[in-house]
Amino acid sequence: MRSRNQYLDLLRAVATVRVVVYHSTGWAALSIVFPAMSVMFALAGSLMAASLDRYGPWAVEKRLHRLLPSLWVLVAVAVPSMLAIGLVWDWRVLLWAFPLEDPPATGFWLEGLAAMWYLRDFLWFVLLSPLVLPVFRRAPLMTIIIPYVWLAVITFAGLTPPPVLRDLALYGGAWLLGFAHHDGLLKRRRWWLVGVLAVAGAAWALTHPGPRGLDLNDIPLGNALWSAAFILVVLGISPMVRPRRVLTVLNSRALTIYLWHVPLIVAVARFAEWAGLPIFGWVGISWRLAVVAVLLSMIVLAVGWVEDVAAGRRPTLVPGVSARRMPVSPAPAMAQLRPASDSLPG
Repeated sequence: MRSRNQYLDLLRAVATVRVVVYHSTGWAALSIVFPAMSVMFALAGSLMAASLDRYGPWAVEKRLHRLLPSLWVLVAVAVPSMLAIGLVWDWRVLLWAFPLEDPPATGFWLEGLAAMWYLRDFLWFVLLSPLVLPVFRRAPLMTIIIPYVWLAVITFAGLTPPPVLRDLALYGGAWLLGFAHHDGLLKRRRWWLVGVLAVAGAAWALTHPGPRGLDLNDIPLGNALWSAAFILVVLGISPMVRPRRVLTVLNSRALTIYLWHVPLIVAVARFAEWAGLPIFGWVGISWRLAVVAVLLSMIVLAVGWVEDVAAGRRPTLVPGVSARRMPVSPAPAMAQLRPASDSLPG
């Protein structure tokens, strides 16, 4: 069995923590210092290419099998709750099982599930990867350029495509850079290209700020260009990183953390409003972040083991550095997720 790349685990762990902190604080600078979502898509693209090389088309089923059980745990809570408070039943509710487009949401969960766009996009990237990877290997540069050109057309023409098509343009380049990383194409660092992309992304962001200022999540073209430069740097190196238990825990529970952190953040904020507690400023942010961390740890202990079962590992409350694998019968590969709001990219 190949040893894990601890450096990639480090990047994924930092991205996971960064997303939670960003959604808890709203600090726009975090979107610049570490464009977490693009990094997560790039890492996922690299892993998907590796899986396709190893398993062929069956890699799609394996990726879905890893994702869906944890998702269904959240859906089993959220969907009955929404139906109980007035969500009208129709066939689109079934999209919560396999969201090729945005499922309906209402009440608390309309905001609490706002970050599920990532899983919707992830599903599309996984399904398209067996078709795109052979094309990429025939013409890697041209293939990588296509999403950025597509995004530029959307931006300059003022188009408003469906969210999925917009996000395929926004994050498709990151996913393809993940392909390039797996194929070893990023080892030769082209600093001039990094500089051009970073300057172009920064210039666009500075001249086209969004409603929250220089939050790159509101500036798609600037986000894509700046993130491409960032990915070329962080995936162009491969430093030695020693195994750490914290990396094991964060990587083994990354999906659970992502799925549950926004509902907890929303719940804590609503409780603060009800109780008249401070929400903003250092005091408000500090206590909310601490409470969210505690509640998230409790959720991870309660349901995080589902990720072990989905990955074929022996289920544990707190993952160790060396988790033994156990045979697990595959679950149906039938679901992924995204709610009705794109307001919380991360």
